[in-house]
Amino acid sequence: MENLSPTKIESMIYVIRGQKVMLDSDLADLYEVPTKRMNEQIKRNIDRFPPDFMFQLTDEEFEQLR
Repeated sequence: MENLSPTKIESMIYVIRGQKVMLDSDLADLYEVPTKRMNEQIKRNIDRFPPDFMFQLTDEEFEQLR
């Protein structure tokens, strides 16, 4: 977790569906783990997260981020 300036973190935050969100890949980078592994752990421990912790982007939303 080197060089974690507020500006760098702010650049990873997007507004989607009126909510401030971070992509799973950016969050995994912050924790220095593979995205796949992070998502596996979230799914295995989903009861530890609030109901609105994550959602799947639509194809259109994903294209707009690219």
